Amino acid sequence: MNQRMCKSFFFFSFKNPSFLYKSHFSFLFFSTSQKRETKNTLTVYDFLLQKHHFSPEAASQVASVLTRIKNPEKSNSILLFLKESGFTNNHLEKMVKTRPGLLSASLEKTMKPKIKIFQDLGFSANDIAEIISNDPYCLYRSADNRFIPTLSVLKSLLGSSAEVAKVLKISGWYLKLDLKKTLVANIEFLKSCGVDMEQIIKQIYNFPRFLLHSPTDMKKFVKKVDEMGTCRSSRLFIHAVRVVSSMTDENWELKLKHFSELGFSKDDILKMFKKSPPAFAVSRRKLKEVKEVLLATGRYNLSCIVNNPTSFICSVENKIKPRMQVLGILDSKNLIKKWPGLATITRMPERKFLEKFVQPHLNEVGELYMANSALKGRRDTKLLSSA
Repeated sequence: MNQRMCKSFFFFSFKNPSFLYKSHFSFLFFSTSQKRETKNTLTVYDFLLQKHHFSPEAASQVASVLTRIKNPEKSNSILLFLKESGFTNNHLEKMVKTRPGLLSASLEKTMKPKIKIFQDLGFSANDIAEIISNDPYCLYRSADNRFIPTLSVLKSLLGSSAEVAKVLKISGWYLKLDLKKTLVANIEFLKSCGVDMEQIIKQIYNFPRFLLHSPTDMKKFVKKVDEMGTCRSSRLFIHAVRVVSSMTDENWELKLKHFSELGFSKDDILKMFKKSPPAFAVSRRKLKEVKEVLLATGRYNLSCIVNNPTSFICSVENKIKPRMQVLGILDSKNLIKKWPGLATITRMPERKFLEKFVQPHLNEVGELYMANSALKGRRDTKLLSSA
């Protein structure tokens, strides 16, 4: 502030003493507020770090979002209760980082009733902690309208709390939706299509969100699979429905278009879908890569791929290319009588391929195979060393 400005300020302040008072008061208020905010932020950090032994990183992350703890005693009671219920510090850090507001939640209305429901149904302390820490938002859902009905439905389907826990640890979506209107309705519909319960239950474990689509959408998926010509009595029918359900109508049409652009006819596409629906869940980039690698060998053509569409699912780097290299060397030295079919290349287990094509010719391909195995982190070198 220059000399002229200083004189003007003091002259104005002298003529207007209230201005000076108000300015001084505002400055003090701002400074006090700033100090209080800093103090409260540090209180959150210290509370979590020192009192509950959170990691510095976790405490800092929470403190950056939660500027203050309104009721430290309440927050302390919540964390102590969770620890007594079997939650480790890792569980607590994960929960509070995801949902800092849990530190001010109602212990009696939000926490205890939900955990008691799990306990009464026979869930282990660790399972409860894993499920809730994966999705702490579930604690805010209704006990009567969501928790109890959901857990009851799942337990009736899966048979035990341990099995229900497996599913809930994979996906918290089951605690978000009305299962009677989604899961149960879809199961009944698929059963009416001829799908047995064993297959349906496997989908719950492997693709938990598949059966949570709206029943209206599920009927659309089935209709689309019917139009592709997949028989409902086929064991692949439910896999076909699941694959179709994983894409929007637009993406499904793009996937069919891409197969066409790769040189497959409409009949080829229908045939491949019937044989291996999961192949249609593969990215367009990988479809192109698999086709190019196989055709480049000069041993296979599009017809071979149509008859063995599971080749699209195989890893190019870990399976297709290494096996082609081994077979190429053996063929160049006339060490194999006949180049194996594509089904052999894509379906033969690694151990069997090793025993049939590598172990008898260790001098020619053993070093190459061991290098590939080491590069991919496989344990097949143990079999080679014992040969």
